[in-house]
Amino acid sequence: MRGSLICSFFLLVALCGAVSAAECVRLTVLYDNYLYNESLHTAWGFACLVEVGKRTILFDSGGDAETLLSNMAALGIDPHRIEIVVLSHIHGDHVGGLFGLLELNNAVRVYLPASFPSDFKERVRAWGALVIEVQDPMELVPGVWSTGEMGTWIKEQALVVQTPKGVVVITGCAHPEVVNMVTKAKEIAGHGIHLVIGGFHMSGMSKTQIQEVIRSFQELGVEQVAPCHCSGDLTRQLFHEAYGNAFYPAGVGWSIELSPIS
Repeated sequence: MRGSLICSFFLLVALCGAVSAAECVRLTVLYDNYLYNESLHTAWGFACLVEVGKRTILFDSGGDAETLLSNMAALGIDPHRIEIVVLSHIHGDHVGGLFGLLELNNAVRVYLPASFPSDFKERVRAWGALVIEVQDPMELVPGVWSTGEMGTWIKEQALVVQTPKGVVVITGCAHPEVVNMVTKAKEIAGHGIHLVIGGFHMSGMSKTQIQEVIRSFQELGVEQVAPCHCSGDLTRQLFHEAYGNAFYPAGVGWSIELSPIS
Protein backbone atom coordinates (compact mmCIF):
# COMPACT_ATOMS: atom_id res chain seq x y z
CA MET A 1 0.00 0.00 0.00
CA ARG A 2 2.74 2.43 0.98
CA GLY A 3 4.62 1.64 -2.23
CA SER A 4 1.51 2.40 -4.27
CA LEU A 5 1.10 5.76 -2.52
CA ILE A 6 4.73 6.66 -3.18
CA CYS A 7 4.39 5.75 -6.85
CA SER A 8 1.20 7.79 -7.07
CA PHE A 9 2.95 10.76 -5.46
CA PHE A 10 5.82 10.74 -7.96
CA LEU A 11 3.38 10.29 -10.85
CA LEU A 12 1.49 13.37 -9.64
CA VAL A 13 4.74 15.36 -9.45
CA ALA A 14 5.64 14.29 -12.98
CA LEU A 15 2.20 15.24 -14.27
CA CYS A 16 2.36 18.64 -12.56
CA GLY A 17 5.75 19.23 -14.15
CA ALA A 18 4.33 18.29 -17.54
CA VAL A 19 1.44 20.72 -17.10
CA SER A 20 3.86 23.49 -16.13
CA ALA A 21 6.11 22.78 -19.11
CA ALA A 22 3.09 22.87 -21.45
CA GLU A 23 2.10 26.40 -20.46
CA CYS A 24 2.67 29.14 -22.99
CA VAL A 25 5.57 31.44 -22.10
CA ARG A 26 5.90 34.94 -23.53
CA LEU A 27 8.90 37.24 -23.10
CA THR A 28 8.71 40.97 -23.86
CA VAL A 29 11.59 43.43 -23.52
CA LEU A 30 10.16 46.54 -21.85
CA TYR A 31 13.33 48.55 -21.31
CA ASP A 32 16.57 48.45 -23.27
CA ASN A 33 19.11 50.68 -24.97
CA TYR A 34 18.61 48.79 -28.24
CA LEU A 35 15.48 49.74 -30.20
CA TYR A 36 13.23 47.11 -31.73
CA ASN A 37 9.80 48.76 -31.75
CA GLU A 38 10.12 52.32 -33.03
CA SER A 39 7.03 53.48 -31.14
CA LEU A 40 8.78 52.88 -27.82
CA HIS A 41 11.53 54.71 -25.90
CA THR A 42 15.07 53.50 -25.31
CA ALA A 43 17.35 54.18 -22.37
CA TRP A 44 20.38 52.50 -20.85
CA GLY A 45 19.17 49.54 -18.80
CA PHE A 46 17.06 46.42 -19.01
CA ALA A 47 13.65 45.06 -18.06
CA CYS A 48 11.83 42.03 -19.39
CA LEU A 49 8.26 40.87 -18.80
CA VAL A 50 7.94 37.11 -18.36
CA GLU A 51 4.45 35.62 -18.70
CA VAL A 52 4.18 31.96 -17.73
CA GLY A 53 0.61 30.84 -18.23
CA LYS A 54 -1.36 33.22 -16.02
CA ARG A 55 1.66 34.25 -13.93
CA THR A 56 3.34 37.58 -14.69
CA ILE A 57 6.92 38.32 -13.65
CA LEU A 58 8.98 41.46 -14.20
CA PHE A 59 12.69 40.76 -14.46
CA ASP A 60 14.57 43.99 -13.68
CA SER A 61 12.92 47.41 -13.90
CA GLY A 62 15.19 49.51 -16.10
CA GLY A 63 16.78 52.78 -15.10
CA ASP A 64 13.69 54.94 -14.57
CA ALA A 65 9.98 54.45 -14.01
CA GLU A 66 8.86 57.02 -16.60
CA THR A 67 10.39 55.10 -19.52
CA LEU A 68 9.37 51.71 -18.14
CA LEU A 69 5.74 52.65 -17.51
CA SER A 70 5.46 54.57 -20.79
CA ASN A 71 6.60 51.53 -22.75
CA MET A 72 4.26 49.28 -20.78
CA ALA A 73 1.32 51.59 -21.53
CA ALA A 74 2.21 51.67 -25.24
CA LEU A 75 2.23 47.86 -25.28
CA GLY A 76 -1.04 47.63 -23.36
CA ILE A 77 0.53 46.00 -20.30
CA ASP A 78 -1.26 46.72 -17.02
CA PRO A 79 1.22 47.12 -14.12
CA HIS A 80 -1.35 45.54 -11.80
CA ARG A 81 -0.89 42.22 -13.59
CA ILE A 82 2.65 41.88 -12.23
CA GLU A 83 2.85 39.49 -9.28
CA ILE A 84 6.60 39.05 -8.95
CA VAL A 85 9.57 41.34 -9.51
CA VAL A 86 13.04 39.80 -9.83
CA LEU A 87 16.02 42.15 -9.58
CA SER A 88 19.23 40.81 -11.07
CA HIS A 89 21.67 43.14 -9.30
CA ILE A 90 21.87 46.49 -7.53
CA HIS A 91 22.92 48.76 -10.41
CA GLY A 92 20.58 51.68 -11.05
CA ASP A 93 19.88 50.79 -14.68
CA HIS A 94 18.21 47.60 -13.44
CA VAL A 95 16.44 48.77 -10.28
CA GLY A 96 15.68 52.43 -11.10
CA GLY A 97 12.10 51.85 -12.26
CA LEU A 98 11.04 49.73 -9.29
CA PHE A 99 9.63 52.38 -6.97
CA GLY A 100 7.56 54.01 -9.70
CA LEU A 101 6.05 50.60 -10.34
CA LEU A 102 5.42 50.02 -6.62
CA GLU A 103 3.57 53.32 -6.48
CA LEU A 104 1.02 51.75 -8.84
CA ASN A 105 1.22 48.17 -7.65
CA ASN A 106 2.79 47.20 -4.33
CA ALA A 107 1.08 43.79 -4.15
CA VAL A 108 4.18 42.05 -5.44
CA ARG A 109 6.92 39.78 -4.18
CA VAL A 110 10.36 41.22 -4.87
CA TYR A 111 13.13 38.65 -5.20
CA LEU A 112 16.54 40.26 -4.83
CA PRO A 113 20.06 39.07 -4.03
CA ALA A 114 20.62 38.88 -0.27
CA SER A 115 23.69 41.10 -0.71
CA PHE A 116 21.53 44.12 -1.64
CA PRO A 117 22.00 47.05 0.78
CA SER A 118 19.72 46.89 3.81
CA ASP A 119 18.40 50.41 3.18
CA PHE A 120 17.22 49.37 -0.30
CA LYS A 121 15.39 46.36 1.15
CA GLU A 122 13.76 48.52 3.82
CA ARG A 123 12.65 51.04 1.21
CA VAL A 124 10.97 48.26 -0.78
CA ARG A 125 9.24 47.00 2.37
CA ALA A 126 8.14 50.55 3.20
CA TRP A 127 6.24 50.61 -0.08
CA GLY A 128 4.34 47.53 1.08
CA ALA A 129 5.99 44.90 -1.11
CA LEU A 130 7.21 41.56 0.21
CA VAL A 131 11.00 41.22 0.02
CA ILE A 132 12.46 37.74 -0.54
CA GLU A 133 16.23 37.55 -0.25
CA VAL A 134 17.96 35.12 -2.58
CA GLN A 135 21.25 33.40 -1.86
CA ASP A 136 21.03 29.89 -3.26
CA PRO A 137 19.09 28.67 -6.29
CA MET A 138 15.36 28.62 -5.61
CA GLU A 139 12.09 27.98 -7.41
CA LEU A 140 9.92 31.10 -7.53
CA VAL A 141 6.83 29.48 -9.07
CA PRO A 142 6.53 26.09 -10.77
CA GLY A 143 8.94 26.04 -13.70
CA VAL A 144 10.73 29.31 -12.84
CA TRP A 145 13.98 29.43 -10.85
CA SER A 146 16.64 31.87 -9.75
CA THR A 147 20.23 30.81 -10.23
CA GLY A 148 20.89 32.21 -6.77
CA GLU A 149 23.29 35.09 -6.36
CA MET A 150 26.53 34.55 -8.23
CA GLY A 151 29.81 36.41 -8.47
CA THR A 152 32.01 38.16 -5.95
CA TRP A 153 32.41 41.88 -6.50
CA ILE A 154 28.96 42.34 -8.04
CA LYS A 155 26.46 39.71 -6.88
CA GLU A 156 23.85 38.87 -9.50
CA GLN A 157 21.08 36.38 -10.18
CA ALA A 158 19.63 35.21 -13.48
CA LEU A 159 16.18 33.78 -14.21
CA VAL A 160 15.69 30.24 -15.49
CA VAL A 161 12.33 29.47 -17.13
CA GLN A 162 11.03 26.12 -18.32
CA THR A 163 9.07 26.53 -21.56
CA PRO A 164 7.47 24.14 -24.05
CA LYS A 165 10.49 24.69 -26.31
CA GLY A 166 13.09 24.16 -23.59
CA VAL A 167 14.84 26.25 -20.94
CA VAL A 168 15.21 30.02 -21.28
CA VAL A 169 17.88 31.95 -19.35
CA ILE A 170 17.38 35.69 -18.77
CA THR A 171 20.37 37.73 -17.65
CA GLY A 172 20.46 41.35 -16.50
CA CYS A 173 24.12 42.22 -17.04
CA ALA A 174 25.89 38.88 -16.44
CA HIS A 175 28.65 40.44 -14.35
CA PRO A 176 29.64 36.97 -13.06
CA GLU A 177 30.23 36.11 -16.78
CA VAL A 178 27.42 34.93 -19.00
CA VAL A 179 28.95 31.48 -19.58
CA ASN A 180 29.05 30.87 -15.83
CA MET A 181 25.42 31.91 -15.48
CA VAL A 182 24.27 29.71 -18.37
CA THR A 183 26.27 26.80 -16.94
CA LYS A 184 24.53 27.28 -13.58
CA ALA A 185 21.14 27.46 -15.28
CA LYS A 186 21.84 24.19 -17.09
CA GLU A 187 22.76 22.53 -13.77
CA ILE A 188 19.46 23.71 -12.25
CA ALA A 189 17.33 22.72 -15.23
CA GLY A 190 19.11 19.43 -15.78
CA HIS A 191 19.17 19.68 -19.56
CA GLY A 192 20.00 21.92 -22.52
CA ILE A 193 19.25 25.61 -22.98
CA HIS A 194 16.83 26.73 -25.68
CA LEU A 195 17.36 30.51 -25.48
CA VAL A 196 19.59 33.00 -23.65
CA ILE A 197 18.37 36.61 -23.62
CA GLY A 198 19.53 39.79 -21.89
CA GLY A 199 22.71 41.65 -21.14
CA PHE A 200 25.83 39.56 -21.74
CA HIS A 201 28.28 42.17 -20.37
CA MET A 202 30.55 41.74 -23.39
CA SER A 203 30.77 45.30 -24.73
CA GLY A 204 34.44 46.11 -25.26
CA MET A 205 35.53 42.49 -25.63
CA SER A 206 37.81 41.57 -28.50
CA LYS A 207 36.64 39.44 -31.41
CA THR A 208 38.69 36.52 -30.09
CA GLN A 209 37.12 36.79 -26.62
CA ILE A 210 33.61 36.97 -28.06
CA GLN A 211 34.20 33.95 -30.28
CA GLU A 212 35.37 31.99 -27.25
CA VAL A 213 32.08 32.78 -25.50
CA ILE A 214 30.18 31.70 -28.61
CA ARG A 215 32.05 28.39 -28.63
CA SER A 216 31.20 27.89 -24.96
CA PHE A 217 27.51 28.56 -25.71
CA GLN A 218 27.59 25.99 -28.48
CA GLU A 219 29.28 23.44 -26.22
CA LEU A 220 26.58 24.07 -23.60
CA GLY A 221 23.94 23.34 -26.23
CA VAL A 222 22.45 26.85 -26.37
CA GLU A 223 20.06 26.77 -29.33
CA GLN A 224 19.06 30.43 -29.69
CA VAL A 225 20.42 33.78 -28.51
CA ALA A 226 19.09 37.30 -28.03
CA PRO A 227 21.91 39.49 -26.66
CA CYS A 228 20.92 43.07 -25.86
CA HIS A 229 21.59 45.85 -23.30
CA CYS A 230 25.32 45.67 -22.39
CA SER A 231 26.26 42.96 -24.89
CA GLY A 232 27.75 45.36 -27.45
CA ASP A 233 27.39 45.78 -31.21
CA LEU A 234 30.31 43.51 -32.09
CA THR A 235 28.92 40.79 -29.83
CA ARG A 236 25.54 40.99 -31.56
CA GLN A 237 27.21 40.88 -34.96
CA LEU A 238 29.34 37.83 -34.17
CA PHE A 239 26.52 35.94 -32.47
CA HIS A 240 24.35 36.68 -35.53
CA GLU A 241 27.04 35.28 -37.82
CA ALA A 242 27.41 32.16 -35.66
CA TYR A 243 23.73 31.50 -34.99
CA GLY A 244 22.07 32.74 -38.17
CA ASN A 245 18.29 32.48 -37.92
CA ALA A 246 18.64 31.38 -34.29
CA PHE A 247 19.85 34.91 -33.42
CA TYR A 248 17.26 37.52 -32.39
CA PRO A 249 17.98 41.28 -32.56
CA ALA A 250 16.34 41.88 -29.21
CA GLY A 251 15.64 45.40 -28.05
CA VAL A 252 12.84 47.35 -26.42
CA GLY A 253 9.52 45.99 -27.69
CA TRP A 254 10.93 42.67 -28.90
CA SER A 255 8.74 39.74 -27.91
CA ILE A 256 8.70 35.99 -28.37
CA GLU A 257 6.05 33.42 -27.57
CA LEU A 258 7.09 29.88 -26.71
CA SER A 259 3.99 27.76 -27.06
CA PRO A 260 3.27 24.05 -26.73
CA ILE A 261 3.59 22.07 -29.94
CA SER A 262 0.08 21.50 -31.27
